[in-house]
Amino acid sequence: MDNWDEIRTAYQVARLGTVSGAADVLGVHHATVIRHIDALENRLGVKLFQRHARGYTPTEAGQDLMRVGQATDDQFGQLEGRIKGRGNDVTGELVVTSLATMSRLVTPILVEFQDRHPDLLIRYLTDDRVFRLEYGEAHVAIRAGAAPQEPDNVVQPLVTMDVGLFATKDYVAEFGKPNNLEEFQHHKFVGADNEKSRAPFYRWLNSIIPRENVTFRGTDANAIEQAILSGAGIGFLPRWFSHEVDNLVEVWPAQQDWHGAVWLVTHVDLHRTVKVQAFLKFLKERAKDWHCETVEAK
Repeated sequence: MDNWDEIRTAYQVARLGTVSGAADVLGVHHATVIRHIDALENRLGVKLFQRHARGYTPTEAGQDLMRVGQATDDQFGQLEGRIKGRGNDVTGELVVTSLATMSRLVTPILVEFQDRHPDLLIRYLTDDRVFRLEYGEAHVAIRAGAAPQEPDNVVQPLVTMDVGLFATKDYVAEFGKPNNLEEFQHHKFVGADNEKSRAPFYRWLNSIIPRENVTFRGTDANAIEQAILSGAGIGFLPRWFSHEVDNLVEVWPAQQDWHGAVWLVTHVDLHRTVKVQAFLKFLKERAKDWHCETVEAK
C-alpha cells in the first residue's frame, strides 16, 4: 500500500463512526477524511463503509481494515513508549501504575523521586485494569496478587501486603467484636460490589456470612476504605493502614491466606534504562517502610 495516511484515516473513521470524529483526532479537515476514504475505496475496488445519516459503518472489508489499523496503531504506540523510555538521564516522562488502594503509599515516593529529578514528568495511573506494558502504556507497574505471566515482562517481588479485618472504635463500642465465626452473621460488613471478587479475603468472608450482611458495597477501593473509616461496618484494609489511623480496631486475627504479594513489573525493552532502574532502586528502598514484609528477590 502506497499511502499509509489513507489507511490511518479509514481506521479512525471505522473506530469512531463519523467523519468529523476522525477529522478531530487526525487534526485535518473533514473534506480530507472523505477524500482519503474515496481514494482508498477506489484503489481497493471495494466499499469499506456504508454511509448513512448517523455516520459511517464499516463493511466486512472495512472491519478487516480496522483490525489491521488497530494492530498498526498498537505497534506505533509500543514503539513510542520504548523510544520515550530510552535515555541516559532521569528526565522526560515516567509512567507508573498501581491499584488505587496503593496510592497512599506510592504517591509520596513518586513526589520524593521527582524532587530528586526535577526534570522528570510523573504520570501515576491508578486503575483496576492491567496496563499493557508491551504497548508502552507504562514504564513500571506495581501489581498485587498472583505473579504476572505476560511474556517479555520482567517481574520482581516487592513486598507481601498484609491484610486485616477492621472496624472503627465507634462501631465496636456499639456492636462489639465477633468472638467466633457464628457471630459474624450478626454484624454489618463493607465489601466489594462484585460478589465473585477474586481477592482471597473476600472469598473467605463469603464463605462465612450471607451476602446480605455486606450492607455497604463498592466498586472503588477508596470508597470502600472511606466507608469502613466512617463506621459503615467491618471491612478489610491493608494492615499498614492501622499504623496511620487511630480510630481502627482489628476485630479478627488475620489469616495467612488473606495476604497478597506485590510485584514490580517492567517490559524487557525498558527494564535496563537509566530512568527505570533509578526508580526501581528508589522504590525498593522506600518500600521497606511500608510496615509489611519485604520480599528479597531470588
